[in-house]
Amino acid sequence: MDRWTWPAWVGVVGGLLLFAALFLPAVVWQSRRYGRLSVLRLIGTAALAVYGTALVAYTLLPLPSGDLTLWCAEHGVGGAQLHPFQFVADIRRDTAGMSLAATLRSAAVLQVVFNVLLFLPWGIFARGFAGWGVLRSTLTGALASLAIEVTQYTGVFGLIGCSYRIGDVDDLMTNTLGALLGALAAPLVLRWMPRPADLARDRGAPRPVSTLRRWLGMLVDVVSVLVLGAALGIGWGLAAHLIDGREIAAPALVSTWFPAAVLLWLPPLVGSGASLGQRAMWLEPRWRSASGALVHGSLPRRALRGFFGAAGWGLLSALDGTGLVLVIFVLVTVLAVPFSRGHRGLSYALTGAELVDARNPVGEPART
Repeated sequence: MDRWTWPAWVGVVGGLLLFAALFLPAVVWQSRRYGRLSVLRLIGTAALAVYGTALVAYTLLPLPSGDLTLWCAEHGVGGAQLHPFQFVADIRRDTAGMSLAATLRSAAVLQVVFNVLLFLPWGIFARGFAGWGVLRSTLTGALASLAIEVTQYTGVFGLIGCSYRIGDVDDLMTNTLGALLGALAAPLVLRWMPRPADLARDRGAPRPVSTLRRWLGMLVDVVSVLVLGAALGIGWGLAAHLIDGREIAAPALVSTWFPAAVLLWLPPLVGSGASLGQRAMWLEPRWRSASGALVHGSLPRRALRGFFGAAGWGLLSALDGTGLVLVIFVLVTVLAVPFSRGHRGLSYALTGAELVDARNPVGEPART
């Protein structure tokens, strides 16, 4: 792969990996911000992740490696190009005597065109996806380009020790032009993209409970505990290394029991009794009163439902020697969702609870 194509591959592969990491936060954001999920905006998020990664790859990579002092002595560039429209003189010089077709294919011309095209998606995403105006979309594109040029000129703010690419005011100008053109074209290019304001208009309306919402809620519970446990474990190890230089693994109380207690065992005892993931998906448990209305359960009921759900998973995960039981518990919990009434799943069925959209008024039958 040449220098033009390998950053594109980095953008695709790295961007998809980035989207995978951002998928669950994006789902939670959509659910809470819009009251529902938008597949089209998730596709837009994936495209934005690919573009952002490709932009970094094209403008900042590859970084110098090895002996940086030697690299700077051999390859470092000095100064910056601060003369606006220098590219015009460069094109005239490099294409003197060429035909029009050859001129359009020359490296000097293609470099300018590429710099415009590189920031075209910036304007498209800023206006068509984020909903910003033309001015804001253009100015943020200019600021992003300026940040890139400064990073190149300063050698990643002094980390490399020299300028590893030339900071060029013409790049700033052509990048900004690309952002402007993208912002102007956004209403046409992304006319199919739902607007945030339109999606959020009926945010408070109850929606049918689905298997997907239930599973996503479970995934939020699991991932949140794993992420907090990993963060606490890393923080503990860094603190131990800074204090006495030793590598000390975090005790289970810190990396396992504490995250489970805060994120899995506490939520069923508070408010509606829904888990963290269920709250993210606008789901909550309710029990039928003597009159048939759906109401919040008592503390013992909520605690028991949590024990048969995410809290139980957290307990089994924290205990030693529960591998087989844990696997069976997870499989039954996940597979019970599509086959149970109202997609309520195992913990609800065992405790007589109904799974409802949290936006349904308390004391009324669930709306479908």
